[in-house]
Amino acid sequence: MKLVFATHNDHKLKEVQQLLPKSIALLSLKDIKCFDEIPETGATLEENAKIKADYVTKTYGLDCFSDDTGLLVDALNGQPGVYSARYAGEQKSAKDNMAKLLTELKGANNRSAYFKTVVHLNLQGESYTFEGVVEGEITINAHGNGGFGYDPIFKPNGFDKTFGELPADTKNAISHRGRAIQKLVGFLKKKAS
Repeated sequence: MKLVFATHNDHKLKEVQQLLPKSIALLSLKDIKCFDEIPETGATLEENAKIKADYVTKTYGLDCFSDDTGLLVDALNGQPGVYSARYAGEQKSAKDNMAKLLTELKGANNRSAYFKTVVHLNLQGESYTFEGVVEGEITINAHGNGGFGYDPIFKPNGFDKTFGELPADTKNAISHRGRAIQKLVGFLKKKAS
């Protein structure tokens, strides 16, 4: 089975490739010669994931899935949420985003937050949605160089290390994206059998 993953993010692509069975040939946007910046104009993670998958399916006629992920911080009323990637501006700098978030949480007692990933799949003319959530807290400082995005400042519940410090296989097993992709993989395995 061939599936396009609608992302230009090489970190995400690598993370998802590690989670998919070898029977699924994962194509990137580069592989299909799609260099367009697909606009994420949705008001929710679900809408953005659907927009990206629909763009690829309609433009290229290919089965496709895409995801959108947000970090939702309780003390900030769920922000940055759908704007997580461009929280500190359109340059989409992870370093700037983390700095802004840590500044806004300075002195906050409640540092609880959760990551949410929504995966939208277009397969053989049908659409499906899968969701993954991981709860945790925002640390006071960044720790670790692993992962990407907010990983160095997010410590999942039950762990004493941030996503930036955890080994990739541990993170993938418990992360929001890992959980959503596991649901996608389970669904695809059922479809294939």
